[in-house]
Amino acid sequence: MTNTSTAAATPAADRPDTHSMVVIHRGLRRESRVLAEQIGAVRDGDRARARVLAKHLRDYLIGLHHHHTGEDDLIWPLLLSRVDLGADVVLRMEAQHEKVAASIDAVRDAAARWRGDAAGRDALVAALRAHRAVLVEHLDDEEANLLPLAERHLTAAEWDAQGEHFAKAAKHRALLLLGVVLEDATPEEHARFLGAMPAPARAVWHLLGRPLYARRVRRVRR
Repeated sequence: MTNTSTAAATPAADRPDTHSMVVIHRGLRRESRVLAEQIGAVRDGDRARARVLAKHLRDYLIGLHHHHTGEDDLIWPLLLSRVDLGADVVLRMEAQHEKVAASIDAVRDAAARWRGDAAGRDALVAALRAHRAVLVEHLDDEEANLLPLAERHLTAAEWDAQGEHFAKAAKHRALLLLGVVLEDATPEEHARFLGAMPAPARAVWHLLGRPLYARRVRRVRR
């Protein structure tokens, strides 16, 4: 689609590296799939296993919520003020976020009722599969149509502000969620992602975050 704008395009030297969003989305796709698989395999009555997976599910949903809130508050308004024909893409992103938010609510409701029983497990898996369907549809659309728009009409600083927002909003889970993002990153993506972080934050990741995430993966995946 050809986009026109109400403002000049961002100079090439100041355009954002939107590929970071592709790396984040890769982790979201994986975790939404793994959670449905692992919860679906829980034996009837295994409350201990249910608690482990419910904790990881809660962390995943909180991370996704903060990720989308950053876009809602910091990215969509800027783009809507600068694009013309591309506004339909941004409005579609907003509508998709509402669908994803509704699916998160449905998953949370199902998770709150699950006590390790088979019926509760199956209801939660169904909610997770429905959630993943709307999430993947949104992520695919965002990567194909929104990221090129953001790259053309936002500055690097404006784009990076959502990362700062996320780090503050999810600070108690930031190391764990960084592990979710980096797990399937290529060596080049890994280096670029960590290279954008302050040196103290990188040190904390290597000393604390990486082993923390490894322990979580061992507990969640069987």
